[in-house]
Amino acid sequence: MLMAPTRSFGLLLALLSALTFSTSGPFAHALLGAGWTAPAAVATRVGVAALVLAVPAAIALRGRWGAVRRDLTGITLFGVLGVGAAQVGFFNAIRYLPVGVALLLEYLGVVLVVFWMWAAHGQRPRALTTAGAVTAVVGLVLVLDLSGGARLSLVGVAWGLFAGVGLASYFVLGARETPEGVEGVPPLALATAGMAIGALVLLVLGATGLLPMHATFGQVTLGDQRMSWLVPVAGLSLVAAVVAYVAGIAAARALGARLSSFVGLTEVLFAVLVSWLVLDELPTTVQIAGGALIVAGVALVRLDERRPAEALASA
Repeated sequence: MLMAPTRSFGLLLALLSALTFSTSGPFAHALLGAGWTAPAAVATRVGVAALVLAVPAAIALRGRWGAVRRDLTGITLFGVLGVGAAQVGFFNAIRYLPVGVALLLEYLGVVLVVFWMWAAHGQRPRALTTAGAVTAVVGLVLVLDLSGGARLSLVGVAWGLFAGVGLASYFVLGARETPEGVEGVPPLALATAGMAIGALVLLVLGATGLLPMHATFGQVTLGDQRMSWLVPVAGLSLVAAVVAYVAGIAAARALGARLSSFVGLTEVLFAVLVSWLVLDELPTTVQIAGGALIVAGVALVRLDERRPAEALASA
């Protein structure tokens, strides 16, 4: 069972989650290049991860199955929205839009978290949080290094925004707190259940023909190396799913939905660096500047999060 992390350790977990999520690009690139469809790769990724975590999740739930029954609706929403919708939305968006544009639209979900916390919980963003939001989004645009005057498909934009809602749901639902004195679902169990439900959603959509499902089972190219298809599948499932989701949910519970979502923006920066190392895609000066702005934005939100706690400590 995962112990509740401190806020400082939660920040490290959030960065670990962002880093491991960012490795999905090169692993998926290898599978897609070999003829896999994106939904098939995603369903395999979260489905295998759920199977790997099934026993540890059951152990974590010993004596706490009542928490699952109490929060069954929330767990289902997490799987459908936080895992399934985000993945389905993004991979449908890239059918109509450049990957960078689709990713930018998805990460607008981070801004949605701030507005949701304001609307639903009365947590009105203060000046530093607002400044951090603007700074981080500007940095995200620079890291994506969007250029050119390509016309945007309205269908693609709609799917990208749908993915953003899914991403916001991932942070909000993953950070939910249980009432005092009531045991909640452990992060490991929530991640496992969410991925299992997400995989089921993708498989159902594939079975109905709404998403293309195709996979090949031979040699693939990762970077400049030829290897078995099992290698990128293992990377997607164990690194980019098992570690990423468990660390991300634990971080969200330690940091809260708003801060963890902003730290999650560093996934884009990590993705650029990983692509540089594995796929030899060298980041530009503009992307480096964007990365600095993302870090600055996260720092502003982090500083704003610390102020209430410091005020209480000095009272």
